[in-house]
Amino acid sequence: MKGFDLAAILGNAEYMAMLAHGIQITFVIAICSWLLAMSLALVLLAIRFSPGRIGNSAVAAYVSYHRNVPTLVQLMLWYFGIYTLLPSGIADWLSAHSAEMVFAIIGLGLCQAAYFSEDLRSGLRSISPGQMEAARALGHGYISAMRYVLIPQGVRNALPALVNHSVSLFKNSSLAIVIGAPELSHAVKEIENLSFRTFEIYLIGTVLYLVFSLIIMAAGAWLTWRADPLNGASR
Repeated sequence: MKGFDLAAILGNAEYMAMLAHGIQITFVIAICSWLLAMSLALVLLAIRFSPGRIGNSAVAAYVSYHRNVPTLVQLMLWYFGIYTLLPSGIADWLSAHSAEMVFAIIGLGLCQAAYFSEDLRSGLRSISPGQMEAARALGHGYISAMRYVLIPQGVRNALPALVNHSVSLFKNSSLAIVIGAPELSHAVKEIENLSFRTFEIYLIGTVLYLVFSLIIMAAGAWLTWRADPLNGASR
């Protein structure tokens, strides 16, 4: 086919339905991965600040692995490696319940947890040690001081880095195409195979990723602004 015809994609109900489904799956993967990553990051952070050397070493090894092995390789290891080692009953259940999406969420979530935990650790380390001493002097225990005094400040300090890595997580959801998850990149590729409108569909996919990433960045910038004590939100 010759000529640029964006309407050939946008005016086709089947293609638009495929794009809508891909966007939906992309956000499911991104949001679930983010929740898994943040939950695990808080656990890793708690272990990192504990006095035990074994726990600290284990977390350091976890972070080192996930920060130095490409995310794509980790996804392939989960789907093409670990998936095949599971008991047949579990494997069959996963196969019937979108195994590709499940392993994309697991792989991306575990990987991103390493980055989130380091962001939060840097945020907490930027707080003056006197904050803990002041909290203890006011009657707070260790857990109470962390919950009500240090962690809120640490999260506020870490917000810019957390936002950047959240955007990276959203973009990395496109890597799930290699294991067959029907997300946005997969939908774009399928439409390209059906329509032969390569430039048009990849242009649409590019614009969609750009718009969603900018929205996430804008939301993050707003949260960072709101969390700034000078703006009166953190009182």
